[in-house]
Amino acid sequence: MIGTFSDLKVYLSLGVTDMRKAINGLSMIVEQQMELDPFTGHLFVFCNRRRNIVKALYWDRNGFCLWQKRLEQDRFQWPESETEVLQIGQRELQWLLSGLSLGQHEAHKALHYSTVF
Repeated sequence: MIGTFSDLKVYLSLGVTDMRKAINGLSMIVEQQMELDPFTGHLFVFCNRRRNIVKALYWDRNGFCLWQKRLEQDRFQWPESETEVLQIGQRELQWLLSGLSLGQHEAHKALHYSTVF
């Protein structure tokens, strides 16, 4: 998939997306419904009603890239929310693509320190 970048943001378009949409249709969703800029290089992720297909759209220097994963069995644990957009981290995206839920309570929390003893 896409390499790991420290400043990469991941935005989930919650709810159902028509997977017949390709780059143009998905970039319009990002711009008009999610009210975000599709040219930032960040990932915009969409899921279908059956929750067996996920598409990720991103801008790479001079053009859009579209990545898709289709499950032959099982379903993605796509989050339910009242909001239309959910920003998650790269780690949470990997959980989602691996079949885990975003609320992994057993996962280690990120620590941020400003000094060393």
